[in-house]
Amino acid sequence: MNKKPLLVIIAGPTAAGKTAFAIRLAQALQTEIISFDSRQFYRELSIGTAKPSSSELEYARHHFVNSHSVSEDFNVALFEKAALIKIKELSALYPVVIAVGGSGLYLKALLEGLDKFPDIDQNIKLKLENLFTENGLPPLHDLLLKYDPTYYSTVDLNNPRRIIRALEVCLSAGLPYSSFIGQPLADRDFATLKFCLSPDRPELYTRINARVDQMIEAGFIDEAKGLTSLGHLKVLRTVGYTELFAYLDGKVNLSDTIELIKQNTRRYAKRQVTWFKNQGDFKWINNADFTAVLSQIGEILAHN
Repeated sequence: MNKKPLLVIIAGPTAAGKTAFAIRLAQALQTEIISFDSRQFYRELSIGTAKPSSSELEYARHHFVNSHSVSEDFNVALFEKAALIKIKELSALYPVVIAVGGSGLYLKALLEGLDKFPDIDQNIKLKLENLFTENGLPPLHDLLLKYDPTYYSTVDLNNPRRIIRALEVCLSAGLPYSSFIGQPLADRDFATLKFCLSPDRPELYTRINARVDQMIEAGFIDEAKGLTSLGHLKVLRTVGYTELFAYLDGKVNLSDTIELIKQNTRRYAKRQVTWFKNQGDFKWINNADFTAVLSQIGEILAHN
């Protein structure tokens, strides 16, 4: 019986060096790369997402980089569907395909499938968004505690997107959001080998700080300025762009803005590391482990 094709995952926090590592791996294995970085999908976002450069994209073919516009509705469910089709196509050409990124939810959808949720009442969605805009998180906390105390006890209460999403489901379905979580995992037509690239914290934070400085020098402010009319879009409510929009609106000076981007990026990276650690089945590596990673892949392919 033929064994399943192999999908090699290179995950990890922002600024860990995933792009360079994956490109080197793709060149050694003569294969292509699937990106599951949810911000690099969008053509309009380049500097602020640390997207692979045009020369890097020439070294190894990437899929789902510059694939969509911010004006398109490209969510995690649509990504799951499209990425599975692309992996099937690539697996017919190569014995191994590489997937790289730091967006845990998108990786989880790709590997395990999404829990199936009910359709959302758009009026409820709008009311919750307005409630948050006008009153902040406290009333959302109260509603979540009332309608789903189980999820309330586990969710990050400082994450408005997750709280609003849970309430949308609770109020649209009349059932707790937590009752829809933990459905059986989807069966995939590929095997996986999962690595998490994560330098130690001091090195990672140094890399983050240096990257932010490089982004500013490369024209990140001008990029953000050209996107101010789209600042209401969910995809632009993210680290880097949010802080620069506030600066461009005259609310914060530039030096404080740059430090805030660094601080919030470090916090984001810390959350990413925690998420991947909680998954429990990644092999943790650093940039010096390239030869060992390549060897592990070679051993699997030799027995396939």
